[in-house]
Amino acid sequence: MVNSTQFSYFILSAYFDSGRLKYLYFMFVLCLYILIVFANSLLIGVICMKRSLHEPMYIFLCSLFVNELYGSAGLFPSLLIQLVSDTHTIFAPLCFLQIFCLYTYISIEFCSLALMSYDRYLAICCPLQYNRRMTSNKVALFITVIWLHSFIEVLITLSLSVRLQLCGNVINRLICHNYHVAKLACSETSVSNIYGLFSGTLIVLVPLIPIFYSYMKILKICLVGSKETRQKAVSTCTPHLASLLNFSFGCGFLTLQSRFDMTSVPSMLRIILSLYFMICQPLFNPIMYGLRMSKIQKTCKSVFFS
Repeated sequence: MVNSTQFSYFILSAYFDSGRLKYLYFMFVLCLYILIVFANSLLIGVICMKRSLHEPMYIFLCSLFVNELYGSAGLFPSLLIQLVSDTHTIFAPLCFLQIFCLYTYISIEFCSLALMSYDRYLAICCPLQYNRRMTSNKVALFITVIWLHSFIEVLITLSLSVRLQLCGNVINRLICHNYHVAKLACSETSVSNIYGLFSGTLIVLVPLIPIFYSYMKILKICLVGSKETRQKAVSTCTPHLASLLNFSFGCGFLTLQSRFDMTSVPSMLRIILSLYFMICQPLFNPIMYGLRMSKIQKTCKSVFFS
């Protein structure tokens, strides 16, 4: 019979001794976190304060920026502590809390991008029906649904993992992942694995359906529409597509690294890419939307230079 127990902490074994360089890494990551908080908070404040930005597209953006702050809060405090710590351990409740934050962040991000693609589809392909089909009440309902759906979905996944009997407490990662916690189990994991597959499909594949549908319709309109229609599509869809591709790349590498042997990839590159989706996306979105969307850009200039 295999010995099992409930461990009070986990060991994150992917960290290595960097000597005095750990303080340099700490300052670099801290500056990144401050920049992420500042950039996202700035745009949230601008959208909330300016009535001219109280439109569905910008309200969806505001929800997206709130999610960047939420996801960053689930990663950076723990990462900063681990960088300067000599023993890279994390209490089990905090580990599961981090899993909850990161997985809900991923779900909300994909659902928000799907919602924004649908909004762009209505604005470009059905402009006369846009105000009727995208009312303020529907915007509030859509945002509430994607946040609640993500919390409930991940909470069920986590409840299955918390009950597992574990035979070890060493996670070969920088942060906690549900898949790697489940790999430590010596009890039956078939229910957890089946629901994990179902949950992963809901988080990633389901949001891709409205995204592909919306952009196929937008592309069709652009091919037969006027120059003005094409310019409107390019100006509003470019940041969204760039954000989607950037996030999909980060999540794709995270999935590959979890499921396959990546020892042939240099360790430093593995570390950077494993955190890419959580470090780059919260910084990429405010910069991309702030620079590419003229209305936000003009409002930011008026706030700082008026």
